[in-house]
Amino acid sequence: MKRKTFTTGSAAVLASIAIRPARAAESWKFAHDLTADHPINVRAVEAFAKIRHDTNGQLDIRSFPNNALGGVTAMLTQLRSGAIEMHAGAGGVLDSVVSVASIENVAYGFPNRQTVFAAMDGDLGAVIRAAILDKGMMSLDKVWENGYRDFTNSARPIRNVKDLAGLKIRVSPSRLRLDTFRSMGASISPLPSNELYTALQTHVVDGQETPLVYVETQHYYEVQKYASLSHHMWSGYWNLVNLEKWKSLSPQFQAILSARLNEAAVRARHDTDILAQAVQEKLSRQGLIFNAVDVASFKAKLVASGYYTRWKAEFGDKAWTALEKYTGKLT
Repeated sequence: MKRKTFTTGSAAVLASIAIRPARAAESWKFAHDLTADHPINVRAVEAFAKIRHDTNGQLDIRSFPNNALGGVTAMLTQLRSGAIEMHAGAGGVLDSVVSVASIENVAYGFPNRQTVFAAMDGDLGAVIRAAILDKGMMSLDKVWENGYRDFTNSARPIRNVKDLAGLKIRVSPSRLRLDTFRSMGASISPLPSNELYTALQTHVVDGQETPLVYVETQHYYEVQKYASLSHHMWSGYWNLVNLEKWKSLSPQFQAILSARLNEAAVRARHDTDILAQAVQEKLSRQGLIFNAVDVASFKAKLVASGYYTRWKAEFGDKAWTALEKYTGKLT
């Protein structure tokens, strides 16, 4: 090719690039009810910076933590309508739309974190993600970890299931969670998380049940006296995307978003584990009194109430079989 021809041709190509309008940047909102310093939010924000870099600024995702865009039910509604593009949603809340999502909360189902992640990253997670997709949402492969849940209260230590009798325990408005604590004999009060601190402070409720990391980040230790290490259920946060917004992304951008957020979820799991090991000592210094729990008494009460048989029927054979592949027989 002659130099003149090459130069002329190159100029034409550069001109065509120069006049082609750049793709408009996508600005997305990621909303959840956790604090800004929670590992889920910290790792998500890191991932969003990497996504902006990897897409040359064409996909800009901003985090709105701590119920900034409304309570958990409102955020889920906004996600489904497309008012927000992404949401970190707990299975226990998501079950109002996707009933099988709360299977992660089956009481004393997962003996350890290794079993949890084998299930959530494996066949059980696949069943849940398929159900989420059917409801117009996309769930990424790796679920965030919130952690094992324990009791705190301001009245007395909870050492066995009998100690729950008469205690007013705040429970998030999930059918499985409500049934779990009702089956164990607690007096339950379903309140959204953004109302909980005030409810504990004013003794509208005696106690609550969340992971210890949440007790620390939400400052519940300021209005609670006792912490009982019941580890009664595990909870995660699903990494959710509005399906239409997901489909609007190019395959390249979908791959970038998936890779970066799945990577972030794994890192956040590690952070949560480290924090969970350190937070008990910190909460003790802040005044919480800790005690061990007779787990067998809780399990016996659940079995006697028909809890596991009832929820096996609720979730169906496919989901329950996937659960028991990892947990062993629960009924």
